[in-house]
Amino acid sequence: MAERHIITSESVTEGHPDKMCDQIADAILDDAMSQDPNSRVAIEAATKNGGVMVFGEMTTNAWVDVPKITRGVIKKIGYTDSHYGIEWETCSVWTQITEQSPDIDQGVSSGKGLHKEQGAGDQGMMYGFACSETPELMPLPVMLSHKLTMRLAEARKNGEITWLRPDGKAQVSIEYDEVGKPLRADTVLISTQHDADVSFSEITKEVTEKVIKPICGKWIDDKTIIHVNPTGAFVRGGPYADSGLTGRKIIVDTYGGIGRHGGGSFSGKDPSKVDRSATYMARYIAKNIVNAGLAEKCEIQFAYAIGIADPVSIHLECFGTNRVPVKKITELVRKHFSLKPADIIKALDLKRPIYQKTTNYGHFGRHDPDFTWEKTDKAAILRKEAGL
Repeated sequence: MAERHIITSESVTEGHPDKMCDQIADAILDDAMSQDPNSRVAIEAATKNGGVMVFGEMTTNAWVDVPKITRGVIKKIGYTDSHYGIEWETCSVWTQITEQSPDIDQGVSSGKGLHKEQGAGDQGMMYGFACSETPELMPLPVMLSHKLTMRLAEARKNGEITWLRPDGKAQVSIEYDEVGKPLRADTVLISTQHDADVSFSEITKEVTEKVIKPICGKWIDDKTIIHVNPTGAFVRGGPYADSGLTGRKIIVDTYGGIGRHGGGSFSGKDPSKVDRSATYMARYIAKNIVNAGLAEKCEIQFAYAIGIADPVSIHLECFGTNRVPVKKITELVRKHFSLKPADIIKALDLKRPIYQKTTNYGHFGRHDPDFTWEKTDKAAILRKEAGL
């Protein structure tokens, strides 16, 4: 018999070293795609202390000023003082970038490899997920976590909380009832970087009143545990306190651990890489299924072989919440959604410089017209053909 249970998800601020690297990688991708939409990009970044290394592969007709873009990202985040952990103008930027392997290129370019169609840019599994517990059709713990880190950034940038610095994290634990309905916030945790001369009591009071309660107030009760900077201090932050690396926050990027993840990261990858494009398509499909009322919760998995267009497998799971047979839903997916990489790119209009803004606060559940994978334009036809 099912019992009450607690599920936890986290988010990190744009000043977290890993997220800084994600933003640098996607800013470089955006710059390349704004000049050459057919750019092939697989860029990563790493940072520690006062240095950033940018590395990977890129084949493009664009000219990309990697150091300038890197410094611009760091400045925009708010690392404008070396005491914060890195400083945009004086940090070192090393680059190690080569062209895409011709062996990969022939597999993802039409007519070049063993197959005529554009194939997948790599092998692997990709997952999409949606559920009905929030208006965004996302799990509640990760949505609240993202909204907390958004609020931290907002309060820092508009001067509402003057002692905030760029680095930080949020974590929310939600208690669910026996049937999986969210009931209350069991624990809310924020760790935020701050100036050295502010007291712990002021940090706790300001963050609780100006960040936590405005976002989580509906879910907080007299038993909710609130932690703010539980070590007692968070002055040293950014790459000085912790190294950063692209692709190390993939659970933050997706569903907060609710719903599985295939393992591939998104940032720095152009849409020929199915790690990114097929995962976006999987979210699009799952969200339309839930929005159509075919199920309250849906997870879908694709798997691809490099150089081959069609996925090698499709698996759909509704966790017993479906109103029509899973077999029927799978048939509708195959009928109304093409899962070939070229068709995904076209359907979601992915050859655009839209990627840097995806890196913070999750790739899913965001209200932005550029996030085409969040549309529910297929829901009506799915509902009709399912007989609902």
